[in-house]
Amino acid sequence: MLTSTDKALLEAKGISEAQLEQQLNDFTKGFPFLELAGAAAVGRGILALDEDAQQCSIKKWQDYKAEGHKITKFVPASGAASRMFKDLFEFLDADYDVPTKDVERRFFEGIHDFAFFQALDDACQVVEGRGVDALVEAGEYKSVVACLLGADGLNYGQLPKGLLQFHSYDDEVRTPLEEHLVEAALYASSRGEADVHFTVSTEHRELFEALVERIRPEYEKRFGIRYHISFSEQKPSTDTVAANMDNTPFRQDDGSLLFRPGGHGALIRNLGDLDSDIVFIKNIDNVVPDRLKPITVTWKQVIAGVLVGLQSKSFAYLQKLDEGCGRAELLQMADFLEQELCTKVPGLHDLSDAELAECLRKKLNRPMRVCGVVKNVGEPGGGPFLAYNPDGSISLQILESSQIDKNNPEYVKMFTEGTHFNPVDLVCGIRNYKGERFDLPKFVDPQTGFISQKSKNGRELKALELPGLWNGAMSDWSTVFVEVPLETFNPVKIVNDLLRPEHQ
Repeated sequence: MLTSTDKALLEAKGISEAQLEQQLNDFTKGFPFLELAGAAAVGRGILALDEDAQQCSIKKWQDYKAEGHKITKFVPASGAASRMFKDLFEFLDADYDVPTKDVERRFFEGIHDFAFFQALDDACQVVEGRGVDALVEAGEYKSVVACLLGADGLNYGQLPKGLLQFHSYDDEVRTPLEEHLVEAALYASSRGEADVHFTVSTEHRELFEALVERIRPEYEKRFGIRYHISFSEQKPSTDTVAANMDNTPFRQDDGSLLFRPGGHGALIRNLGDLDSDIVFIKNIDNVVPDRLKPITVTWKQVIAGVLVGLQSKSFAYLQKLDEGCGRAELLQMADFLEQELCTKVPGLHDLSDAELAECLRKKLNRPMRVCGVVKNVGEPGGGPFLAYNPDGSISLQILESSQIDKNNPEYVKMFTEGTHFNPVDLVCGIRNYKGERFDLPKFVDPQTGFISQKSKNGRELKALELPGLWNGAMSDWSTVFVEVPLETFNPVKIVNDLLRPEHQ
């Protein structure tokens, strides 16, 4: 039974009572596991391009950029960096004062090699009256960590990753935000302009905007381009209600309903709001110093060239469908759908002309994405698969382990023996062949959400996450996978990752 306060809260968030009821039903019913046709591999849904094909794709991308299309670099950047410093937070709470665990010792052994060392040393001087080296020599290791993480010092424990100092150069130190601006200039700019969009949390937006205001003129001068930098936040309408363990609505101490952010899948709406033709998507922490950028730039152009090449063919076929075409052309389009877009529709070639044309129009007139995938080296996360869709067709999808039935040994074997991993390296076409923006939420598979267990003030609860941005939120897109070098994947999951050669 909803109270008047509940209804006011729903109205303020833009969530209907029907949506609330559906969310509560999702807790009761759960979500089905996906039916798999197999793990994707080279020759089975993953393209491995030789040198000639790479150069051809780069040429297509450069020609496309020269035509003046609107290109955007879309960077999810709302995550706090607190998980980066989990081990250091544990050290602060430990009953010992000297670095004992390997991760603690490694941090202090390499402390001078962190890009933020000078800022940390300055903070220690202000807060403790002594620099890092003096504090370490005195055995006051925890004072150094407190200055790094605490609000009196750098406050890195509460800031988002995008604002941390990641890389050091001879004359400057850069944050991930700045590295993404450099990348945008190198492969995502067109006619002297670069459009970059960051999704951020409400509490950090002003900090992001202040950094951009400070550094934008220097980067525009350096690359001779004009930046269009924008920000958005997850919409309140994408929040999801929390439930008790018996699937009834979770109410807080004051009796109000508890809503939580719906996860990165909520960003499909932010993506859909962009007035862009082509959008690159890459996580905020997957950046490298300039000396390693050439390989990233090369392969970003390769996958973008693959996209615009496939998109051009798809658009041409859709125009032909509008004009009317014969059986031979329809079968040619069917081969394109199956061979190049890796979408299998049972009995496709047996359909009548009218049925075939209708099916092709539905499958070709969709958003398109080309995803770079790297060889699997044991990183946690999703991978590329061939999966069955609700309409019985088979297409390429990025799946997480939670979407796979662990009681099905065949599926578990597919997942554990998968040859490739998803590093979140996407380039997307979000306009149709008439130049109109797709309504991206219409291409989400609502049956691919997640339910997890959390707690609030010591009380257990169930949390509902929307279909992930590159998982179920893009389930009904045309998808193609391209193998890219492992060197293009350099995430920073823990602070000590910044000591790896790739970040020095």
